[in-house]
Amino acid sequence: MRPAGGPRSVDEACAVLSSRLRERLPEIQAAVATRVYAISDPRDVADPAYLEGLNAALAAAVEHRLVVLETGERRAPAIPPLLLAQARLDARDGVSLDTVLRRYFAGNSLFGNFLVQEAERAGVPNPALRSLLAAQATLGDRLLDAVSAEFAREAKNRPSSASERRRECVKSLLAGELVDHSELGYDLGGHHLALMAKGERVPEAMSVLAGRLDRRLLAINREEEPVWACWLGGRSALATDEALRALGQIDLGGVFVTVGEPGEGLSGWRFSHRQAKAALPVAERRSQPIVPYVDVALLASVLRDDLLVTSLRRLYLEPLERARDGGEVGCETLRAYFAAERNVSSTAAALGVDRRTVSNRIHAIEELLGRQLREIAIELEVALQLDG
Repeated sequence: MRPAGGPRSVDEACAVLSSRLRERLPEIQAAVATRVYAISDPRDVADPAYLEGLNAALAAAVEHRLVVLETGERRAPAIPPLLLAQARLDARDGVSLDTVLRRYFAGNSLFGNFLVQEAERAGVPNPALRSLLAAQATLGDRLLDAVSAEFAREAKNRPSSASERRRECVKSLLAGELVDHSELGYDLGGHHLALMAKGERVPEAMSVLAGRLDRRLLAINREEEPVWACWLGGRSALATDEALRALGQIDLGGVFVTVGEPGEGLSGWRFSHRQAKAALPVAERRSQPIVPYVDVALLASVLRDDLLVTSLRRLYLEPLERARDGGEVGCETLRAYFAAERNVSSTAAALGVDRRTVSNRIHAIEELLGRQLREIAIELEVALQLDG
């Protein structure tokens, strides 16, 4: 039985449901992302820009469904360009069409479940709900057709140029495939040091670096983005510190560079790349031009886990922000405390206050968090690093 005051027409139902679903938008987006990641983890794709592109496409797909719900199927806008761009990226990065379509089927099903939940709560009549579900099913078919066609076009057209063949070869090698890599002109059986670099002047900077270190350079970029995967190769191992010193002497001109650890052979080539790739989000987050993986290994791993990032903020930073000053003094004190290796005297000297002040601040922080600092020091320090 429909509750009193429930929507009487399809148009009223659309307005009510779109408003209710927008209130749950973060929950919907999180549910869709969780399901999509479970089908095939996008973090396994070698392309460093793939995860960002997929997340943007997921948000665009949910938003498109809400807009269609609000405007009606007949006045539905065109397929969002982000979804077509992601289909092309899927094809370029070797993600199978089966995986792409399974993700869309999962998203369609989840959105339908949320729609039914809110329809039941709002008392939407069954005929109106059936009409809305039919419209959403039609929209789902349109999305699948458009994405499949875009994927097929991209897969058919690639690769053609020498640079594209090199790019596809590197992606295949990183994915563990055995392919002919003679066109790379790079000895994968030697010693390697991988770097990730982002910026307009990457080719020039990496060429200078390779010359100074007397190393063979392999550099591959993503098509539309100034993001490069680079390797310095040679017959002997290259120490990370030596590469960092050389980087420090080069005018990077706004380029971010992350450096993995030395590796040998094809497995070392892959592993060093994974380290450099993992460190790139840290460099961008900190606006730090040169970041060795070894210095941010823990933070880089944390950033790959959305649940952990969100939990650290909620558990440790949000309680501090409830202080009268928004947590400014508490965070400043903690950063100085951790920088001083948890020495109260050194912390006081760095802040220009006395030991008692530092001790009082730490006690106040413990009161806010409900835990002794020594019990949560590692988690709290990581949370502060994530917050910049």
